[in-house]
Amino acid sequence: MSLDGLSKTTRANPYLKSGLLFKRNMLVKTFIPHRLLSRESFEQLATDWLHFGNGYLERRNSVLGSPVLLQAPLAKYVRRGAEPGAFYQVTGHREEHEFRRGSVFQLREADVDQEIYGVPEWLSAVQSALLNESATLFRRKYYNNGSHAGFILYLTDPKVNDDDVDAIREALRKSRGPGNFRNLFLHSPDGKKDGLQLIPVSEVAAKDEFSGIKNITRDDMLAALRVPPPLMGIVPQNAGGFGDIEKAAKVWDAIELEPMQTRMEKANEWIGDEVIRFRPLELGRGTM
Repeated sequence: MSLDGLSKTTRANPYLKSGLLFKRNMLVKTFIPHRLLSRESFEQLATDWLHFGNGYLERRNSVLGSPVLLQAPLAKYVRRGAEPGAFYQVTGHREEHEFRRGSVFQLREADVDQEIYGVPEWLSAVQSALLNESATLFRRKYYNNGSHAGFILYLTDPKVNDDDVDAIREALRKSRGPGNFRNLFLHSPDGKKDGLQLIPVSEVAAKDEFSGIKNITRDDMLAALRVPPPLMGIVPQNAGGFGDIEKAAKVWDAIELEPMQTRMEKANEWIGDEVIRFRPLELGRGTM
């Protein structure tokens, strides 16, 4: 699985990236810094784990062998070796750095197919994220290439001479500013009974179901991320809204945030110290 591809996919869709960063922010907010693990290193660990399904901590020891610092190498460039406890940082072809054996802890998402690397929880939503991106790019290119029109000015009166036709055409051309809809002028003497018609072209607009695709793929990603819509800043489409946002946050804390915190505490067993601890999630001045 391409880690570079996973990284680009998270940036292709605002809902996916926002959901991952929301989870990261809540973990960092509740994290209690330790003398061995700074808030900055923990933030990198949480970011990598949520994005790639793998996070790493490197233990730096003193000359006497006791740990003095825990750092989080970028998971995108870390690879496991064939030997037990071997990890490498690979940044290019034949550009690798081997970590000291046994000095790297791997926080991985469990997988049913293999036990070497973890896979991100949101992997099932990749196709929805890419479809959402494709719909946005299609609509953007549709407007940028100017292949759409605002209206058709249909002139059939034979009494209008060529000079008048050229004047109308030039006026339409100058009236269109950058990025505006393109208007079409059609001169057909004796073509129809009405001498001058203004014909909207909405009926020939692209049938791409833009709104439907955006909404459906958004719901897929929210289901994969398991983040309530009000916590993501999504505007409700109905008059009733999403309900009490504080209650949604409390439920999310109990069924999603706490399990994530528990899984990250597995690093404590490896280091032999309680380096990863969390405080209760606070909303404003109260405590949940």
